Amino acid sequence: MKSQDETLEDWCRALLQALELEGVEVDVNEVLALAGVAAHSVVRPAAPLTTFIAGFAAGLATGSGQATDAVSMRAAMGVARKLAKDYAANEASGA
Repeated sequence: MKSQDETLEDWCRALLQALELEGVEVDVNEVLALAGVAAHSVVRPAAPLTTFIAGFAAGLATGSGQATDAVSMRAAMGVARKLAKDYAANEASGA
């Protein structure tokens, strides 16, 4: 029986292939970490929403030639992570 990590890697490869994105590198652990930050800093349903929007923003940046895939993904996930953490801090302070 495959581990959860192996299953996620297999799923990621299958999805990338189905979407004709075989050359795109995805750091599954980084995406899951971002989802965790969003889920715990905002609300649980923010996890898939946050990762989708970050991925979409990264795709737009790459597609328009602003940056490489890796740089675009790192930047978008960094912005999303910071915003989620700031959101939690602002909610805690009542701002």
